[in-house]
Amino acid sequence: MSGRVGLRRHRPDVEGDDPLDGLVNLFDLGIVLAVAFLVAGLGLSTSRTASQATPSSRERTITTPRDARRAQGRGEAVGTVYRLPDGRLVLADPAGGPSAPAP
Repeated sequence: MSGRVGLRRHRPDVEGDDPLDGLVNLFDLGIVLAVAFLVAGLGLSTSRTASQATPSSRERTITTPRDARRAQGRGEAVGTVYRLPDGRLVLADPAGGPSAPAP
């Protein structure tokens, strides 16, 4: 027996090189991402308030220009007119029929 008691060479751990360790880590990462997307989706669905779902008072306000002619008579509502960003007007028919843009 020699005088070197604690100076033995250490062999590398051969049993610790499992090729499936990386796959297990990817599976854990997938679980974490799935839970994160689920929490984010639930957070988005509850973040809508009633004020965001209904039109604001500005969207419901009808403005009449000063040089407009006064019209009288009876009629019926046929839909809602929206102005597109390019200036065109679009009539949205409540019955779902096709409507053409106004010039």
